[in-house]
Amino acid sequence: MKLIKKFLHFPRILYIIMAIIIISFLFANLYTNAVEISKIEFIGEATLPRKLTFENIEIGGLSGITYDAKNNLYYAISDDRGEKANPRFYTLKIDLSKGILQNGDIVPVGVTTLLNKDNQPFASGETDTEGMALTNQDTVFISSEGDVRQLINPFIQEFSLASGKTLRKLSIPTKFLPNQNLKQGIRNNLAFESLTITPDNQHLFTATENALIQDGTAAKPNIGSPSRILQYNLRNNLPEKEFLYKTEPVAEILNITGRFASGLPDLLALDNQGHFLSIERSFTGLGFAVSLFQISLEAADDIHNIDSLLAVDSQNIKPVKKKLLLDLRTLDVLLDNIEGLTLGPRLPDGQRSLILISDNNFHSLQRNQFLAFKIKIESPIIRLLRRLIPSLQF
Repeated sequence: MKLIKKFLHFPRILYIIMAIIIISFLFANLYTNAVEISKIEFIGEATLPRKLTFENIEIGGLSGITYDAKNNLYYAISDDRGEKANPRFYTLKIDLSKGILQNGDIVPVGVTTLLNKDNQPFASGETDTEGMALTNQDTVFISSEGDVRQLINPFIQEFSLASGKTLRKLSIPTKFLPNQNLKQGIRNNLAFESLTITPDNQHLFTATENALIQDGTAAKPNIGSPSRILQYNLRNNLPEKEFLYKTEPVAEILNITGRFASGLPDLLALDNQGHFLSIERSFTGLGFAVSLFQISLEAADDIHNIDSLLAVDSQNIKPVKKKLLLDLRTLDVLLDNIEGLTLGPRLPDGQRSLILISDNNFHSLQRNQFLAFKIKIESPIIRLLRRLIPSLQF
């Protein structure tokens, strides 16, 4: 009896801690590694000098980036279709040791030519390489948008990091491929810009920048576009699920020219449970609007068996959940054509870094722009502790 009385007089905080331990144990398998970004802070901008070359090749068209933590290097894919040089990716060093990013902190240290299945450089016009994701096998997956006008199909292929040689090619579902009457498939230059791999290296994700032709309209002022996220199982190299991602309408920014473009240029997997960062970018001829979202696939419907969203009642389809993390127009920075993002190393204070890059289109008025952020990533356990004990600081 005395033992029971002593137990009842334990401080309340001990009961809470014991409850947390029990709950954590019961739900560990369900929520392991599921994360959420609770804070983001801008820590600097850097641009490469205009017309900068490496090994006599102009650096530009940087459309996707991925971080190699083992070697503290970054790999950035160029979307040059072979007009400046052979399709390729660059190796970069980015110095974040001071906890900020500024001009001079980015140094090109390598360039790798992509080789086709015959071990030859791709022919000019054959590729439009946009997305890039590093595996744990010293290889990279790269996505190409193809060319609808020439009926050149998009692709997702794995390449050797060291040699650039093609190692394998993932099959693309027929609904994504353009046909001669242009009644189905990707829209030109609005296809597979994004590419990311889950931390466990089990799944790869890409997405169309805008809707497939048979799914709906491309993004317009006041009208978003129903894009598709495509999930691959890397254990069997097969596509297995698709999800509806609704892009935001085109942002109006002094649209005197009447020109506009908008879409989903990249995704970044945060965990193995379907949580990502996504970039949406709008261009209206006189400026860029860029937004960073946190997204979740958890409650989204799998639509891989639906060949056309226009042929069904799409209002009954549960899309990907989105939450605006940051409107980059709130930064004191002149934004360029932001198209890629990757997590970087931990900063001196222990928080994780995030890098965004722009595609300068090899245009004299645009820049190879790099934006750096400090992000706070929280696990479910930390979020639970915050709810139970709001006064605790983590």
